[in-house]
Amino acid sequence: MDGRGVHRVKARRLRLASPTAAVGLAALTALLLGADVPLQAQIQSLSPSSAWELAFVVPFTLVGAIVARREARNPMGWLLLAISLVVVLSGVASDYAVFVYYYGHRGWPLGPLAVFFDTFNIATGLLVLPLVVLLFPDGRVGARWKWPLRGYYVMLAVSCASRASIAAVALQRRTPVWGGGGVIGANHPSGFATWTDVTKPILVPGVVVFAIASVTRLVLSYRASTGDRRQQLKWLGAGAATSIASVAVAVAAGSSAPTAVWVFIILGWAALPLGMGVGILKYHLYEIDRLVSRTISYAILTALLAGTFIGLIALTTDTLALSGRVGVAASTLAAAALFNPLRKRIQRLVDRRFNRARYDAEATVAAFTARLRDAVEIDAIRGDLLDAVNRAVEPTHASVWIKT
Repeated sequence: MDGRGVHRVKARRLRLASPTAAVGLAALTALLLGADVPLQAQIQSLSPSSAWELAFVVPFTLVGAIVARREARNPMGWLLLAISLVVVLSGVASDYAVFVYYYGHRGWPLGPLAVFFDTFNIATGLLVLPLVVLLFPDGRVGARWKWPLRGYYVMLAVSCASRASIAAVALQRRTPVWGGGGVIGANHPSGFATWTDVTKPILVPGVVVFAIASVTRLVLSYRASTGDRRQQLKWLGAGAATSIASVAVAVAAGSSAPTAVWVFIILGWAALPLGMGVGILKYHLYEIDRLVSRTISYAILTALLAGTFIGLIALTTDTLALSGRVGVAASTLAAAALFNPLRKRIQRLVDRRFNRARYDAEATVAAFTARLRDAVEIDAIRGDLLDAVNRAVEPTHASVWIKT
């Protein structure tokens, strides 16, 4: 049997890696999210802040399900689904464990399993992210990564074993969880779970080193890549940068931030899985340069107009002693008048740096237009036109038919 035949046999055996399984995992995640609402109501922990979990879980679930359905053999979709499922499962398990043990419903099933998953949290789900970064976009790496990958799998297994030990020690108590959620002894293990203190100085640096190595591999791969591969890495980088920026804004803004700021933060969290999905499925792959340039230009434009608006209000009301309404009206008119000239100027500067293809195409068309004013010979015009088209849009074939 040839190599492809063996591959097909293995694919038949791995029936779990199927589009149906992808939909099933996504449905299970949604079901757990729905089940958590009445649980939180029962233990009196339901609050608007609980909805922020959706901002993290929903994008990972949707993108993971779509990727896993379309490319079942690519591990990327399954890893994204695993991240969202672990995060949701840990939250539901925490609430269920409190409901069973703290609120006296010990007759309900799966209490010990809930205590075990209660030791997990969102950070546990994020432990899978270095694997996603390393394996992006097709799930394949070189032979040199064979042993680092195995080492990381061992670290994940040790992490799960340590959490099982903590849960087992906590279950020896009559009430193994705190009233607000969390397993007793998770931060300070006791009994036979004290061995987990020895693993922390090894696991944490190991995860950090693996994550840095994964990012470094992608950076080096980007520098050596061309074509589709380069565009895929651009989408991943743009999504990661946006997510990091949103996390920084969330930390700086705090819980008292306005709703508009939190909308930006939520969209930023969703940028990473969305960027991965576009890069893996190659959907609108070559729009990344335009998207990045538009985002940067409008961010700069917004900052400049906001500064102009605030500065003019201060000038008209404080220096010129005009009324507040007049100052606001004058500032608004000035900002509106500046909008289009500023937008064109900023967009051109940003395109020159971040969307070079568009900038070069516009420069080529402008140069051809300038030469056309003085051209009189048909052959020269035809040659210049073909040259401009080839340089601006780079078609596989171009020809000009002139009827005289």
